[in-house]
Amino acid sequence: MKVKTRFAPSPTGNLHIGGIRTALYSWLFARHYNGKFILRIEDTDIERFNSESVNSILNGLKWLGLNWDEGPYFQTKRIKRYKEVINNMLDKGSAYKCFCSSKKIEEERKKQISEGKKPRYNRMCRNLDNSNVFNKKYVIRFKNPISGRVTFEDKVRGTITFDNTELDDFIIQRSNGTPTYNFCVVIDDLDMNITHVIRGEDHINNTPRQINLLNSLSAKVPIYAHVSMILDEEGCKFSKRTNSLSVLQYYKDGFLPEALLNYIMRLGWSHGNQEIFSITEMKKLFNLKHITKSSSIFSMKKLFWLNKYYINNLPLNYVCNYLKDYIKDENIDIKNGPNLESVFVLLRTRHDTLKEIVQSSRYFYEEFEIFNQKIFDQYFITGNDCILEKLYNKIKKMSIWNKEKLSIIINDVCVKLKMQLREINMLLRVVLTGSTCSPNITSVVFLIGREKTLLRLKRAISLIKENTIKNKIKIEI
Repeated sequence: MKVKTRFAPSPTGNLHIGGIRTALYSWLFARHYNGKFILRIEDTDIERFNSESVNSILNGLKWLGLNWDEGPYFQTKRIKRYKEVINNMLDKGSAYKCFCSSKKIEEERKKQISEGKKPRYNRMCRNLDNSNVFNKKYVIRFKNPISGRVTFEDKVRGTITFDNTELDDFIIQRSNGTPTYNFCVVIDDLDMNITHVIRGEDHINNTPRQINLLNSLSAKVPIYAHVSMILDEEGCKFSKRTNSLSVLQYYKDGFLPEALLNYIMRLGWSHGNQEIFSITEMKKLFNLKHITKSSSIFSMKKLFWLNKYYINNLPLNYVCNYLKDYIKDENIDIKNGPNLESVFVLLRTRHDTLKEIVQSSRYFYEEFEIFNQKIFDQYFITGNDCILEKLYNKIKKMSIWNKEKLSIIINDVCVKLKMQLREINMLLRVVLTGSTCSPNITSVVFLIGREKTLLRLKRAISLIKENTIKNKIKIEI
């Protein structure tokens, strides 16, 4: 059997973590068995259709590297095929027209609930002779078996059985002529030769209906695997229309695709205690047997940890190519600054995302005019200008620009002024970066370069002297 899986999202909201996991599991299963993975857009819900969602799905999968072998197929392009099957079912008697009004069905539903019964359509039109009914709105329903059971072997949950008495004659075509989800998905899976359906547990109740429909068409039933839900950190279910980020937002926030895929794969699947998986390992090791039945909790803390791991362990040029995209988005001109790879190496162990690294790298490439007031009041004080002048003069005289020489100069000034090294380092850090946090200051000075370093030292000296004069005038007044 040639394995063929599919990812079939509806474009009605963000492609969120749960959807990405479904796509990933389906993609990995197909790749593991050298099968095919197809992409299908289930867009028959015209009222909730969102074209931006389609772009999010396509671009998100491309960013993650979940390449599809066929598609994307759009259900709205297959309406003719669906109607052809429905007409055949009407002719065979496995489907029928239902003329009951929505008002009448709602009244029946309320009555059933009041009597403690499970609400379902009462099959009033199931055996109705409607050959003489004209110009009246109707839906088309599937003639579901009224006895017996539907049993299937779920690859995650084991044997699942439904009594046909619990199932109603569900609608396969709406009154406006459009086919419904439960019908379209069956015809699509049939036509596209899908062998394995991997999807969320919220589809379990749809499965017996779809199996009965497939059986009525004398079609082979695919193998099903229903994965448990993913909960957010508050314990709520992810929803494409409420609490979830679009997959592309993770890109915008500075996450690498390898980190996101690795994290998502572990949300419900395991291979011993292993935490880190390359894409190659994922394809080699993934199986349905080790998918858990329990819900998974999404943790940003764990995702940050994984992203930091990949930032520090993927090839330097690969990560820096991604970094350039964020540099561009932040409008930072790196032409007149240090080598980007050198800056990245210096900053990467300090941050969890590429976006944070870019934001922290700005002072290597751009001048800044404004200092935090608290930092300014603490460090731009009388006396510090003398320290900076000594550093300025020594750095200006340097004949060779290297870290070793810079370190000697800083230590020499420290000894001569009888100061602690950390005090001078912090002063330099504030003056050169505008912040009290940075990597090793010698490395920072080296990458900023002689010209920018001297410029910033000179500016700081001037600011301190101006501040001293202002304070003196205030005192005299």
